[in-house]
Amino acid sequence: MQTITTIGLDIAKSVFQVHGVDVEGDVVLRRQLKRRYVLAFFQKQPPCLVGIEACASSHHWSRELQALGHTVRLMPPAYVKPYVKRHKNDATDAEAICEAVTRRTCVRRDQDARATELPDAASYPSHVHSRQQTAVINAIRAHLAEFGIVAPVGRNGVEQLLGVVSDASDKRLPEVARGCVAALGAQLQTLKAQILQFRPYDHDLAPV
Repeated sequence: MQTITTIGLDIAKSVFQVHGVDVEGDVVLRRQLKRRYVLAFFQKQPPCLVGIEACASSHHWSRELQALGHTVRLMPPAYVKPYVKRHKNDATDAEAICEAVTRRTCVRRDQDARATELPDAASYPSHVHSRQQTAVINAIRAHLAEFGIVAPVGRNGVEQLLGVVSDASDKRLPEVARGCVAALGAQLQTLKAQILQFRPYDHDLAPV
C-alpha cells in the first residue's frame, strides 16, 4: 500500500470522512470512521499533513492529532468550497479539504499549541451573552412600548425604562406586566455581570 502523505478529514458528531493521498496526489484511501475509532486510525498512520475545516471541535481534533505526530492545518470553509468538485457530501468535502490544504494560496492556520486558541475560547461566552443582552433589551423596550412607555436609545434609556418598572406608583404599567418586565430587568443585570466576567480587561458593555 502506498504511503499516505496528506489527509483531508471531514469531522462530524458521529461519523468522520477520511480522504488520503500519496506524495504524487494519487488517492490511496477513502473511508468513513466512527468517532471512537478516529484516534486509533491516526495512531497507525505515519506522520502526515492533515487538513481540517475550521468549525466546532476542530481545535480539539487538531490537538489530538498533533499529539500523535501529525501536522494539522485548519482552514476556513470559504477556502475549501472552491475545491468541492461534485455534489456536496462528506466524501467530496473530505476530498476538497485534502486538496485545499496542499495549496500555497490557501490561507491556513497551523495549530502549534493549546494556548493559541484560548483567547478565542474565552471571548466566545462574552459574544453569546452580548447577543442575549441585546435580545433582552429589545424585549424590555417592546413590552413597555405597548403601554406607551418609551425612552431614548442607549444605556441611559434602558435605565429609565427599568426605573419606571421599579416605581410602583407609576400606574401606566399594570402589575402583571410590571412583574414580567422586572424579571427581564433581573436577567439583564445577570447578563451584564457575565459579560464583565469573561471580559476582565474591558469593562465597557456592548452598546444598548
